[in-house]
Amino acid sequence: MAKRVLEFKNVYKSYRNNNVYAVKDFSYRFENGIYGLLGPNGAGKSTLMNMAAQNLVPDKGSITYDGEEIGRMGSSYRERLGYMPQQQGLYEGFTGQQFLWYMAALKGLTKRQASDDIDRILNITNMYDHRYRKIRSYSGGMKQRILIAQALLGDPGILILDEPTAGLDPNERIRIRNYISELSKDRIVLLATHVVSDIECIAKRIILMNNGMIIREGAPESILEDVEGKVYEVIADDRIKEKYEDANVKISNLSMTSGGILLRIVSDSKPEYGIVRSAAPVLEDLYLYYN
Repeated sequence: MAKRVLEFKNVYKSYRNNNVYAVKDFSYRFENGIYGLLGPNGAGKSTLMNMAAQNLVPDKGSITYDGEEIGRMGSSYRERLGYMPQQQGLYEGFTGQQFLWYMAALKGLTKRQASDDIDRILNITNMYDHRYRKIRSYSGGMKQRILIAQALLGDPGILILDEPTAGLDPNERIRIRNYISELSKDRIVLLATHVVSDIECIAKRIILMNNGMIIREGAPESILEDVEGKVYEVIADDRIKEKYEDANVKISNLSMTSGGILLRIVSDSKPEYGIVRSAAPVLEDLYLYYN
């Protein structure tokens, strides 16, 4: 199994005002496996991924692949790259299959390589039966799947996925998530998402970002220790719920039960009101704790 290394060293990227950085002094070494990037809007995730995809150039710092600057590698780096952007930029007049042939040509695949790759990927993404339909007729979820499909062309060593399961139904999301997990055995996968459950069970490392910087990183099971003993379930009524909301307590979930309103609260101190019990933390609790 080939070991790949994508390394950021002291990377900065600013927009408009040079004193305001979307990514600030970011250093990290990515090796084979899935890295889940989490953070609120504006945290720097998409900027980071766009720099890894060479859509943006850092203001300062370096990005290397196997020790070589990606800017100097040119097309030889892009040949190793599969990129799925968050925004859907598709040719609506193409069929799904035509779009994949077009993207395969841009990636420099031979006709034989493209033919084998496209059929395989259409099956993986559950798009084979829709390959002759115009993209303009696709649902949002189908457009998402065809974007994932083009990222997989050419068997890339680095796979960059920005919100890959947005718009997919639960079955499709699980299917794609499981395939991404299989792919990660011999490649680097950077995955940014707001669907925390998508990476909780498959990510090798979780990287929490805010204000362009890493605020926490580690294996999923180890970083959950940060909120051990700080997650509670509270049975409340409307009055108690409003008390917690007025106090800006972090509520990660709210549901109605026969016994009352069930609040899931993340707090350094034990909640004072309602029927309170401790709960085992999950990644969403950690995400809320740091944001």
